[in-house]
Parts: sequence; C-alpha cells; structure tokens
Amino acid sequence: MFRKFKKKDKRRVHLIAHYNPTASVTEQYRLIRNNLQFSSVDKEIKSVAITSPEASDGKSTTAVNLAIVLAQLGKQVLVIDTDLRKPTFHYSFSVSNLDGLTSVLTKKIDLKQAISHTIIPNLDVLTSGPTPPNPSELLDSKAMENIMMELKNTYDYIVYDTPPLLVVTDAQIMANKCDGVVMVVSSGKTKKDGALKAKQLLEKANSNILGVVVNGVESKRKNSYGHYS
Repeated sequence: MFRKFKKKDKRRVHLIAHYNPTASVTEQYRLIRNNLQFSSVDKEIKSVAITSPEASDGKSTTAVNLAIVLAQLGKQVLVIDTDLRKPTFHYSFSVSNLDGLTSVLTKKIDLKQAISHTIIPNLDVLTSGPTPPNPSELLDSKAMENIMMELKNTYDYIVYDTPPLLVVTDAQIMANKCDGVVMVVSSGKTKKDGALKAKQLLEKANSNILGVVVNGVESKRKNSYGHYS
C-alpha cells in the first residue's frame, strides 16, 4: 500500500519506491536509474539535477524516488532540496528545516550538521533551510561550488531537486553545475512550447541533458508512471 498522509501533509512527495517497491511505478524509477547508469559510460555522472518546465510536473517526486532506487543498489546517496523558494523535502522525510543548505551557504552551521539520515538505508537528505532573499545568488556562489565538490567526495550520487525552468533561473544555474540534468514533463499538462523553451534554457546553460521523464502517460498497466528517453 502507498503511505497515507494527512491533509496538512499535502506538500509531501510520496516515497513510492520505498513503501511500494513492487509497483509498476517503482519499476519506472528503476528504468530511469538504469538509463542514468548507462549515461555514465563515457563520463562519470555523480550529480544530477532534476527540473521541469513548470510547477506541479512531478519533479520533486522524481528526484526523491530516483534517489531511493539508487540507494537500494547499496550506493551512498544524498538528495538535496535546492528549490529554495518552495521546499518540500522536510515534509517528505519528516525532518526539521530550521537549518539546511542555506544555513551552510551562509556559514551558520557545518555541512555535516545540516545533513539528516532518513529511514531509507544509504539515503541522506539535505533540506533547503530558511528561505533566503537571494536564492539565485546563493546557488551561483563559490560556496555552493565548494559544497558540491565536497559532497562528490563523500557520496556515490547526489540528486538535486531544482525549481521549474520557466519560473526562475535557479534550475539553469544548477544544471550547469551538475554532471547531468533530467527534465520532467507532465502528459496532458505541459505544453509543447513550454517544454521546448525549457530545453532551450538548459542548452543555453551548457548543461548535459540526460533525458526527459514524462509523467502521467496512460498505460494498460495500473500505476503507470511515465517514460524516460
């Protein structure tokens, strides 16, 4: 069964790959994971940005569940909430967001202090921390680059949940800094023009586009999730 959440928890994303590992939707996350690993043949992919053209396309759910299936391989994985304006991970993992990434960037606490263990073996989480007045500047800072480099030396994979591309510039910044980026679109919701514009923004940022996840594709099987290409 999927975990049930109370109404006040509506900003949580479902940890489907953990609570329902045999569901067909979980198998789709494994497919994304496998494609990600095949992408590492010519170039090592350790840091992955997950983004979408607009809000509510399913990027946060994809980021969290991709991190879970990577951790299920026995890899040391960290998932980071870099959607500094509308964070969700502290709800999903039931951890505090009083301190997080922004606290580290502003040198209020140490990086190790900001990272929390989760109930999922091999998976840690770094929440966004308090909302700053200058999210883009913080993400584009030398301090952020130093943090990302330090994390690469600690974890096998780091998955970054970023804001929507057509809303703010944060996703472009993170896509440029990561080894690769996956864009999530929603079938029946995301407009073609919006998806193409988002792709152009990623190309303009000189990012390594690994693929596109399509949410909500109807299938003959129940619990269908989507497609990775």
